[in-house]
Amino acid sequence: MASQVDSSRSNGVSAPSVIPLIINGKEEHTASTFDVISPYTNKTCWTAASATPEDAIRAADAADAAFPAWSQTKPTVRRDILLKAADILESRLEQCAEYMRTEMGADVGASQFFVVPLGIRMLREVAGRITSICGSVPVVEEEGQSAIIYKEPMGVILGLVPWNAPYVFGIRSAACALAAGNTTILKSSELTPCCYWAITRAFEDAGLPAGCLNLVSCPPQSAPEVVNAMIEHPAVRKVNFTGSTAVGRKIARACGQNLKPCLMELGGKNSSIVCADANIETAVQGVLAGSFLNSGQICMATDRILVHSSIAPTFVEALKNALNAKSDPSSPPPTLVNMASKNRVEGLISSALSSGAHLIHGAIGKNDAQDESGVRMAPVLLGGVKEDMAVWQEEAFASLAACMVVSSDEEAIRIANSSGYGLSAAVFTEDLRKGLAMAKKIQSGAVHINSMTIHDEPVLPHGGVKNSGWGRFNAAQGLDEFLVTKSVTWMD
Repeated sequence: MASQVDSSRSNGVSAPSVIPLIINGKEEHTASTFDVISPYTNKTCWTAASATPEDAIRAADAADAAFPAWSQTKPTVRRDILLKAADILESRLEQCAEYMRTEMGADVGASQFFVVPLGIRMLREVAGRITSICGSVPVVEEEGQSAIIYKEPMGVILGLVPWNAPYVFGIRSAACALAAGNTTILKSSELTPCCYWAITRAFEDAGLPAGCLNLVSCPPQSAPEVVNAMIEHPAVRKVNFTGSTAVGRKIARACGQNLKPCLMELGGKNSSIVCADANIETAVQGVLAGSFLNSGQICMATDRILVHSSIAPTFVEALKNALNAKSDPSSPPPTLVNMASKNRVEGLISSALSSGAHLIHGAIGKNDAQDESGVRMAPVLLGGVKEDMAVWQEEAFASLAACMVVSSDEEAIRIANSSGYGLSAAVFTEDLRKGLAMAKKIQSGAVHINSMTIHDEPVLPHGGVKNSGWGRFNAAQGLDEFLVTKSVTWMD
């Protein structure tokens, strides 16, 4: 049984030495813990409480007990709590960004000026939509009969969230559920438990009632039992999962067996198409930012660059010059989350090179400035890749991109659509009408014309098609994901 600790011992700013669970408003330590390894040093930065299936069930019970009162809370009250949580996170922005850097190796730009601020903006945007939740009054067929359509909360929502942008994923999962009047449980990534603890503490410190948001964590080997215990819990009415397609299949299978709806935001193998009439400078900037922001560890990152043959030599040379200009021998290369990720990606590169691809920029097999035992990999750009290469088909999730030359826009669209994924894409062209026509043909949840594939903001629905999942976070569509529709009729 987990032991409870007084929440006042943690001020919501300084990370505790052991990251606790939070169940029914109380921080809890457990009999066992697991190490959290910082990729900066490849050493333990802190440990985290390891939840058991029994702890997970208690979290679901707590959320279930809190649901009746929270679901009846006035929209303005819910709105004000979420807005206060946003203010608290903003006041702790630098510390929250530091947790992210420590746990997953993000740089200052990605953590402090992109991920954490985006999460805060999302929280405020969701809060602002709460008072607009309403039903409708349709006119029914029968004389003397009337009807009304209600939008109601679902119950307990389980959020399964990843490590690579924790403040975005944790906030959108928790905030959308809470905004709609649901209660929720976050099962944090084992790689970034402190970031999710910081999010949960901000909500608690904002006055969110106990049990409305619960936090559990566990090591990978315990995850199947812990997660399945929550999916099978009768109070859990919906699951949202952000993560790999492989794990998403397992979650979807468990949800199907238990007849639970699920929202899936899965992996991506995202293409940037550079047309013959593209502005070279704009395309180079967009492709490089889309490929290497946050070390490429973003589901919307550009993995595949499809460039028209008529401009390919000029474009590739401009890419090389831009990458060389950004290279700073005195600075360490970007950080990857762990050695397993780096080894997997280097295997993809080696396999491609042995099959005929070539390096446009970068190298492998070097020490990569790991003088502090950190996990680092300098950006790599491949050319001469073929469609059947693993590097072209599998999500990289690292500072790696591959370039292929095509002879037409139609060929580029065909190759982009040949991927099993469909999360995000980009088209670079000076002809907006052509860009819009191409966007309609690309099988993707989002297409960005003359900007990078990485684009996530509060007012835009976010999600994918095909193996990239289904359902949407953000905006009105994201709020609807956590509401049920009820029809009521009566005789006048």
